[in-house]
Amino acid sequence: MKSHKETEIAPLGSLEEHVMLAVLRTAPEAFGMNVRRELERVTNRSVTIGSVYITLDRLEAKGLVSSARSTVPGIAAPRRVFDVTKAGARALAETRRMRESLWAGIALPART
Repeated sequence: MKSHKETEIAPLGSLEEHVMLAVLRTAPEAFGMNVRRELERVTNRSVTIGSVYITLDRLEAKGLVSSARSTVPGIAAPRRVFDVTKAGARALAETRRMRESLWAGIALPART
């Protein structure tokens, strides 16, 4: 029988969450550079390609994303294309639920 800890879904870090959401947004062409561009476009923040790949590798090791070599239209060399797994979708949903619970009832003071 699994212990309580083994059945819990660990919350994602913010970069992990952002990278996974960018994978979903860029599918079916979710290769590293597209994920990076989407992150930068949506967040208006600079992200290094190295940090994207390190995060993708960590997420794949956790079973939250998977990757496969695929040809991408207009690009000659096969690319490593990522997809969010079922476990990854559950982790995203739990992370969102936890974040929304933390924000519930919070009213930020008006800034002048």
